[in-house]
Amino acid sequence: MSLDGYIAGPKGEYDWIVHDPDIDFGAMFARFDTFLMGRRTFELTLTPGAPKHPGMTTVVFSRTLKQKDYPDVTIVGEDWKGTITALKERPGKDIWLFGGGSLFRSLLDAGFVDGVDVAIMPVLVGGGVPFLETPAHRTKLQLVKHKLYEKSGIVSLEYAVSKQRVKSAGAKKKRRGA
Repeated sequence: MSLDGYIAGPKGEYDWIVHDPDIDFGAMFARFDTFLMGRRTFELTLTPGAPKHPGMTTVVFSRTLKQKDYPDVTIVGEDWKGTITALKERPGKDIWLFGGGSLFRSLLDAGFVDGVDVAIMPVLVGGGVPFLETPAHRTKLQLVKHKLYEKSGIVSLEYAVSKQRVKSAGAKKKRRGA
């Protein structure tokens, strides 16, 4: 995310994301076995040169995509809450919500998010796709871990979502989370 709170620029661009050789992407990806993503993020993964993640279960939330057109992923439309509940009850690794401020807000508001991991890029984008789309409920977070990558200026933050509700908001955690 940019320092001013965006996960993509005004046209969906992400060329502003700073790369740091000290970030261990292998270890990061090893924590997860399932990706959740919205349609726009999924469509970005279909572009030539986009990284692939074999062995990952990919669940795409879309009211317009058809399952028959994408046999290698699971397309979820209306019963997204049932799908998330079933995923969280399955044994396995953690679930990663990969992109999508709107999807993040929906999952957070429904109580499905149990942790928030974000890398703050030393960039001000000035507009675009927000990290958390509004309106969203206020949710308390508890800092679990942080790290500064001195070469790039990236700050990595890991938070647990508080079990306490803050004024009609909050989220609860089960074993697996988004």
